[in-house]
Amino acid sequence: MAAAGLKRPSSSRRRMRSSNGVWPEPFVEALASQVAIDSSRTIGRLAAAQALFNIFQVCSTWRAISRSELLWQNITPHIWNIRHRLRNTWREEYIYRHRTATNFRLRRYEYTTLHFVPTDINNSDSLSCRRLALSDHHLAAGFFDGSVHLFHLPTRLHLSTFYPQPRDRLGHFSIAISGIILSDTQLVFATLDGDIHIAVINDVAPLRRALIGDVVNDGVLVDFTGCNRWWVGLYAGAPGRAFHVWNSETEELIYVGGELTDPEAVMGWHLLNELTELIGRVRVTSHGTAVACTSLRVIVLDLRNQGIVLQDVEFPRGIAVSCFDTNGESMVLVDSRARASVRRVDTLEEVCRFTVRGGSQSGILGCVNGGYGLMCAGGSD
Repeated sequence: MAAAGLKRPSSSRRRMRSSNGVWPEPFVEALASQVAIDSSRTIGRLAAAQALFNIFQVCSTWRAISRSELLWQNITPHIWNIRHRLRNTWREEYIYRHRTATNFRLRRYEYTTLHFVPTDINNSDSLSCRRLALSDHHLAAGFFDGSVHLFHLPTRLHLSTFYPQPRDRLGHFSIAISGIILSDTQLVFATLDGDIHIAVINDVAPLRRALIGDVVNDGVLVDFTGCNRWWVGLYAGAPGRAFHVWNSETEELIYVGGELTDPEAVMGWHLLNELTELIGRVRVTSHGTAVACTSLRVIVLDLRNQGIVLQDVEFPRGIAVSCFDTNGESMVLVDSRARASVRRVDTLEEVCRFTVRGGSQSGILGCVNGGYGLMCAGGSD
C-alpha cells in the first residue's frame, strides 16, 4: 500500500534530477563564462579563476566543463584581451595570462640580459636606446646611431642588426630611431629625418627603404607608430604638418596636417643635434584612431576620415610625455604633480586616477597594457 501510495515524479522533477536534461553542456559553459566575466569586471581579472573554480566544484558534470576548449576560448579574449593564442590550447593560454598577472601583482619576476655587439663601441651615443617594440616572439631595440637590433624572445638570441641606408644627412642625430612597428613577420622603423625602412623577419631579402624623408619641408619625425593598416608619424618643425598618415599596405601618403607641434618647432630642429626631452608621442588605437600628445595638449584623430580631429584638449597642469601611452580603448596621462589618470580614448573621460610616488614630471617613465599601467619614478616602479 505504501508503495502504491507513492507518486511518480513529475516531468519537471525528472528534468531536475537529470543533469543532462536541465543543465546541458552549452548551458553550463555559458553560465561559467558569464560568472567569470562578471567577476573580472566587478572584482578584478584574477577573481575570474576563483569564480570558475567554484563553478567546477558543483558536481562532476560541471567539473567536466573545465576541459572544454570552447569555454576557455570564449573567456580568454574577454578577460585578458587576447585574440589569438600562443600556447597549444586556450586553457593553457588562460593559465599563462593568469599566472603572469599574479606574478605582476606579487612582484615576482625573472629576467635575462640580452647580449649584442654595438655598431660603434667607441661612440657612447650608439649605446643609448631610444625605442623598444615587442611582438609575440620578438623584441626590437632602436638606438641613437640608427641601428635596430632584433632579438628572438623564446631563445633570447640576437638575430639581426639593421641600419639605415646611407645618404646625405642633416644633423648628427638625424639617423636616430624615432619609432618601430614590429610583428613576427615584419619590422618597420623610422629615423628622425623621416626615412622609413622595412625588413621581412627570417627572410634573406635585404633591408628596404620604403620612403625617403624630407626633413626641410616636413620637419623632424619625433615619433612614429602604426599597425597593419596605417603608419602614423608625428613631426615638429614645419607649421601645419604635424601628422603624416600612410596606408601601410600600399605605403601611400593619405593625409598631412595638424598644428599640434607648432609651438615645439624650434625644439624639433634641435633634436637633430642635441639630446633633448621628448616633444610628443603618438599611438594608434584599436578603433581606427590616433592619439597624440605634447606637454600641454592631447589630440585624437580619426584615421578613417582624413585625419578629422575628434578630441582636442589642453591640460594646464602639463603632461609628462614620457609616460603617455595607450592600449585598446584606454590611455594613461601623468601631469606635473605626478598624478596619473586613465582615460577613454574616444571621449577622454577619466576612468580612474592614482599618484606616482617618488617622482616628478621630468623623471617618470611609463607605459600601459591591457590590464596594468607601469610607472618608473626615480628608479622605483
